[in-house]
Amino acid sequence: MSVLHPDLLSAGADQALPVHVILKDGVLDPAVAVWARAHDFTGKAGQLLVLPDPKGTLAGALFGAGDSFDPGSARGLAARLPAGVWRLEGLPVAEAGAAALAFALGAYRFDRYRTRSDTARPRLIAPDGMDVAGTLRIVAACELAREMVDTPAADMGPLQIETIAREIASESRATIAVTEGEALLDANYPAIHAVGRAAAPARQPRIIEIGWQLDRTDLPLVALVGKGVVFDSGGLNIKGGAGMRNMKKDMGGAAHALALGRLVMQSNLPVRLVVLVAAVENAISADAFRPGDVLNSRKGLTIEIGNTDAEGRLVLADALCRAGEHTPDLTLDFATLTGAARVALGPELPPLYTDDDALAADLLEAGRAVADPLWRMPLWPGYRAAIDSELADVRNDSAAWAQAGSVTAALFLQRFAPETGVWAHMDIFAWNPRARPGWPEGGEAQAIRACFAMLAARFPVAR
Repeated sequence: MSVLHPDLLSAGADQALPVHVILKDGVLDPAVAVWARAHDFTGKAGQLLVLPDPKGTLAGALFGAGDSFDPGSARGLAARLPAGVWRLEGLPVAEAGAAALAFALGAYRFDRYRTRSDTARPRLIAPDGMDVAGTLRIVAACELAREMVDTPAADMGPLQIETIAREIASESRATIAVTEGEALLDANYPAIHAVGRAAAPARQPRIIEIGWQLDRTDLPLVALVGKGVVFDSGGLNIKGGAGMRNMKKDMGGAAHALALGRLVMQSNLPVRLVVLVAAVENAISADAFRPGDVLNSRKGLTIEIGNTDAEGRLVLADALCRAGEHTPDLTLDFATLTGAARVALGPELPPLYTDDDALAADLLEAGRAVADPLWRMPLWPGYRAAIDSELADVRNDSAAWAQAGSVTAALFLQRFAPETGVWAHMDIFAWNPRARPGWPEGGEAQAIRACFAMLAARFPVAR
């Protein structure tokens, strides 16, 4: 990967304008202090004041840090600074690097469908001591996930997800195998087939499997699994208009698994890697699966369908079972799985489920360290009875008495998760519902940076 980036540059600091990070009520140069007082700039967190030179052109900017500087606040600078090349001033190396990463994340724009795109934008010089190449790999992973989520379902179907997966595999000389359509039944992916069989022939369901360094049996094996429902109508339990509006994002789990997988391979972490994505459209036709049907699964467990809008856990069931056949040491799955997760924690804080305390601790600490938060939720055993079925081994919609829909969905997945190693499930939203500087409304990368930081700490690259 090049060390040049449209928004984060590695050279030219001598011509860049300074952004002075100022603590609340911090001391300013006397001439600047007059300008700051005139504009009520006191260094409060998030305040931005552009400084002119005597000719009235740009001379720099002041950025408020409040009582202590949060590097993540620099994400908003990418949307608020005037166009030009800038550099951060007055920060330690570690904080400057984290702020530069935040700036690059905040510079993301999705303008594929705009006939005109504003190319004038602020750019930032990477601070001294920063791992520019490593940072840009992380930025690129987050951008890939966001672009995939932002792309409408008409242009991001199962085939397009497969195409992206093939490009990722080719880039890292990984293997890739795709099973689609009726071949899913022969290959024993009955749940994936059932969910996706109602889609148009050009959008038939498939499971995509990438393998990297699988011949290195001396290395631990990491499995990444993603839910790739390219559009979720709800099936025969059809969603209302408001609930269906943003269902192009229901493949966010697949986007995250692919983006994280690419990042692991590009960073050459010392692991074997398997990435599994179930790409389907939950459509409506005469062949759609129905409430009351009983589906088979790859694991051999039968599943009673109570609601066709609880389809994500069905495709993940087959994909997680396939992951287990590789006897992984660590499995991470990503899915835009439940509205209940948003009720519990809102759009910005994804629930984390795992029965391994050490993995939970590592993920939570990594999330705090890189400002990519997670919140551990319980795999509460008292709710397991809520997914029991009178007709089959398990049901896909939990009994109403349990109420905790995100918890019961995770308990359902636990029935199919690999029996080797440790497993964690992240019920991500993959979306910013409110626009603010640095966080445009639309696709968002959640848990990618936290998971990568955890993996890099557990499996460090030899120096």
